[in-house]
Amino acid sequence: MRSLFLTLICMSLSTSGLPAANLDEANAAKFAGLALACVHREYPNKIAHVLNSDADVKPPRELTPAFYGCFDWHSCVHGHWLLARVARTYPQAPFAKQAEDALALSLTSENLKREAAYINGAGRASFERPYGLAWLLQLATELREWDTPQAKEWSAAMRPLEDAAVQRLQIWLGKLSYPVRSGEHSNTAFGLGLALDYARESGHKEFAGLIEKRIRDFYLKDRACPLSYEPSGEDFLSPCLAEADVMRRVLPKREFAVWLAAFLPQIARDGAAAWLRPGVSADPSDGKLAHLDGLNLSRAWMLQGIASALPPEDPRIASLQAVAASHARDGLTAVTGAHYEGGHWLGSFAVYLLTGRGL
Repeated sequence: MRSLFLTLICMSLSTSGLPAANLDEANAAKFAGLALACVHREYPNKIAHVLNSDADVKPPRELTPAFYGCFDWHSCVHGHWLLARVARTYPQAPFAKQAEDALALSLTSENLKREAAYINGAGRASFERPYGLAWLLQLATELREWDTPQAKEWSAAMRPLEDAAVQRLQIWLGKLSYPVRSGEHSNTAFGLGLALDYARESGHKEFAGLIEKRIRDFYLKDRACPLSYEPSGEDFLSPCLAEADVMRRVLPKREFAVWLAAFLPQIARDGAAAWLRPGVSADPSDGKLAHLDGLNLSRAWMLQGIASALPPEDPRIASLQAVAASHARDGLTAVTGAHYEGGHWLGSFAVYLLTGRGL
């Protein structure tokens, strides 16, 4: 299995610096299987739920009837995204029908209206903000781009929840004084990257303009990011790379190249990979320590994104690619499903990487 992952990564890194969409059918089936095993598995469950009264004491399936599985709301959302992504990629594969059936069970008009009502409920202004809401918008994008009658129905049914997520993020961005630079769910740069991709794909110009402005407000003047301080022990995102990956979405290539030199002067220019080594999870059965396996996957796609935004002659591209390859190799090797602590979410990160979604 390790050799298969190595082959996939070598194939996915092209000489131009852009990753090819390189999710083969066998691995698509494997990752689909991880999502199918959890999107309707209610327990164990970690809910982020504000109780306003005794009436709010309910099981997850009643609180959020579309996204109650996969241990937590955000993982269930991007588990559904995974199923849509792989079914679109391999519509004739045996797992595609299973994926579509699972989506049909979750994405009913009634379920999604109740999800929107939940998000808009009292005391939930910060619910899943920004990580889960950003992934929800990625799911909305995937459904909108999927040209089948059933996907169009799901996309239409998603609209109340989609609109609620956009509104929540707009309000938040209007009053957020400082970015959150953590390596976990609260990271602002990562959430804004996913949300900006959604806004551009959906043609939501006002939302895109707001996101672009806040990205510049937060990050344009940043210099010398302390990459040597990373990772923290429970990171699944790199604060430094997430910031560079979102800035490449708003700056022209030449301007981004100059900004990046000041922000991450550590990047090698000789093709070397030693300047950033993959994280190591000592216990993948520990839910927090398993985050480091996801860190390797997210670092890999962020490094690829950064490389893709540089002028083609930039001497840093080879080193960015080399580090992306080492992180992708280690990250993909860890997506085994042996432990539910990683199996309920790592497949989504693997599919995001291997299909080049962020590019």
